[in-house]
Amino acid sequence: MKVELKEGERIDELERKDYKIIQDRNRFCFGMDAVLLSGFAEVRKGDKVLDLGTGTGIIPLLLEAKTEGNHFTGLEIQEQSADMAKRSVLLNDLQDKINIINGDIKEASDIFGGAIFDIVTCNPPYMTEHHGLKNFEEPKAIARHEIKCNLEDVIRETAKVLKPGGRFYMVHRPRRLVEIIHLMHKYKIEPKRLRMVHPFEDKDANMILIEGHRGGGVMMKVEPPLIVYQSQGVFTEEILKIYGKI
Repeated sequence: MKVELKEGERIDELERKDYKIIQDRNRFCFGMDAVLLSGFAEVRKGDKVLDLGTGTGIIPLLLEAKTEGNHFTGLEIQEQSADMAKRSVLLNDLQDKINIINGDIKEASDIFGGAIFDIVTCNPPYMTEHHGLKNFEEPKAIARHEIKCNLEDVIRETAKVLKPGGRFYMVHRPRRLVEIIHLMHKYKIEPKRLRMVHPFEDKDANMILIEGHRGGGVMMKVEPPLIVYQSQGVFTEEILKIYGKI
């Protein structure tokens, strides 16, 4: 389906089922963290999935391409990003499988109701620090900094919209792992699976992937580390598989 492109927008290939996404280089383009999260999340046949802070809809698009989930919803507070996501859904003729809602993460349970999703995914803003920010409404600032919502908002609303036993998948920074686990316990989402992401084998982790179950039992599996590069500029085989290149 043809869609209108606005000034500054471009169409990028996703290398999955010939799907494409509309992005604007002056706003915020998806990064590796979103792709890794889509590879970490275990969406099963028939699952109903919500992506909090979906941006331009990259995670619902990738999950629809990779899994047998029944339906995917993206919630995004920035109107222009939500509009791009909606047009990307139309571009790929996925309007029966993906729904994009322009709304606030802090109000997710009011928007959707309680206990209705099997899966919640989130690639949230990582940074709590606001010093040096000149424009708090700038799209890149909202995507990177906890301006419109914070980590507790994400986990609290996730707990409300997940079905009992539902699964939560998030990508974040290692320095906030203690806070993440504390908040998951607070809202009764039990951490079940953790994977550290390292840029190189001999470098510290710079991302974490974590899975939690609403009302799950106490036991967490720490998986082998995910290494991004085998040498400068050369992805490892596992990363290439996640990207769908092999």
